[in-house]
Amino acid sequence: MSEPAPVGGRSAQLKHTGLRPGWTTGACATAATTAAYTALLTGDFPDPVTITLPKGQTPAFALAAEELGNGSATAAVVKDAGDDPDVTHGALIRATVRVLPAGSGVVFRAGPGVGTVTRPGLPLGVGEPAINPVPRQMMRDHVAEVASRHGGAGDVEITVSVDHGEEIARSTWNPRLGILGGLSVLGTTGVVVPYSCSAWIDSIRRGVDVARAAGRTHLAGCTGSTSERTAVALYGLPEDALLDMGDFAGAVLKYVRRHPVERLTVCGGFAKLSKLAAGHMDLHSARSQVDKGFLAELARRGGADEELAAEVAAANTGLAALQSCAARGVPLGDLVAATARDQALEVLRGAPVTVDVVCVDRAGTVVGRSTPKGP
Repeated sequence: MSEPAPVGGRSAQLKHTGLRPGWTTGACATAATTAAYTALLTGDFPDPVTITLPKGQTPAFALAAEELGNGSATAAVVKDAGDDPDVTHGALIRATVRVLPAGSGVVFRAGPGVGTVTRPGLPLGVGEPAINPVPRQMMRDHVAEVASRHGGAGDVEITVSVDHGEEIARSTWNPRLGILGGLSVLGTTGVVVPYSCSAWIDSIRRGVDVARAAGRTHLAGCTGSTSERTAVALYGLPEDALLDMGDFAGAVLKYVRRHPVERLTVCGGFAKLSKLAAGHMDLHSARSQVDKGFLAELARRGGADEELAAEVAAANTGLAALQSCAARGVPLGDLVAATARDQALEVLRGAPVTVDVVCVDRAGTVVGRSTPKGP
């Protein structure tokens, strides 16, 4: 009896690594918020509390702490990052929900251990609590669901805090980015994808093998789920043509050099792909950083004057540099994409592969794109 055909794509890569996924701080904060607001309306904390993630998963979280007061409730869960070496693994994520006057909507506050944005260039405004857009939407959606189920109005203040978060944040890039006072509440899917370098690189190789065996001639190496969705929207690629390269751009390029396909699209966040453009093959924040001086030089090539180049060099983040150039008509995104494509071709060393690069922002909007180019 023949064995079933191997399955490719991002989910197959994760399964192949044998690593256990975990939950983001955003998912944990959403679970704590859901439990706290439910208790506020019913008098009882659901334990475990189940939430729905953006891709439909429905994990359940045990409560580590609960407190019901007059007009407010607090619940807490312990973050489980799975097999990922995440500095927030084991952290206690708390959410306090307080009823607000009708029409107030959902208001977010940074409690102890959650940072506040102090510089421009992030997806949140200066002065905002460092609770990223997708976790905010997850919490809003769950507040609305709980309100509908139990007769609430959904007008609440959510204060998220992380025990010892300010101390943990010193091990992250938050202080350099101007996020002060603690951690960021992050996550676009709610799931922490665990990274063991050897296991993940092995999964990339298997993904290429499966795609080639299926006769795929166009593959896309993506840095995450957002860029994966963009690649599918642009090219209509099937799941087994998608490689979750994560931070391991070099691993994709070196393996495709030995096992060529007709076309390879590299799709990812602008900041990460600016590192590839600068010659980095490992895009992890612990091992390579966005070089604002390099971006300034690219901006000059695109027609930036010295004032704009200096602004780019001094930008807080790659996104801020991109926004400054966009406001003045300098196509920094396209320049990064073209330069990253040329770096990829250098690594491919003449292998018969045509390469193009697509840069996206956090929402998946294309902010830079190269033309396809071969050896």
